[in-house]
Amino acid sequence: QVQLVESGGGLVQPGGSLRLSCAASGRTLDYYSIGWFRQAPGKEREAVSCISSRDGSTYYSASLKGRFTISKDNAKNTVYLEMANLKPEDTAVYYCATDPVWVRDYTNEHCRVADFTSWGQGTQVTVSS
Repeated sequence: QVQLVESGGGLVQPGGSLRLSCAASGRTLDYYSIGWFRQAPGKEREAVSCISSRDGSTYYSASLKGRFTISKDNAKNTVYLEMANLKPEDTAVYYCATDPVWVRDYTNEHCRVADFTSWGQGTQVTVSS
């Protein structure tokens, strides 16, 4: 079973940037599709961005595309989420997770929370002045 550890969260001012990291151990991320999700207080967990290991296709929440970027470093077995122009409504716990179906086509598929089976502990991102 793959283990995931998120890092890089913290307190930032509106308009600031952060890079979140998700380091995997136990399995290579080549076996999975990988996603970033977030959950704000009182709200449902939602997909932020996902990437397929089959073809590198990516999914972005429509409201976040252009501000957030997902990437993967195969040599380091690590996935990143670059976050720019952060807003107070981005405040949430951010999780990385894996989907054992690695052949997802995110050009034509939505990224669904229910498909993901292994989750990290999460890292808090707070955007406030």
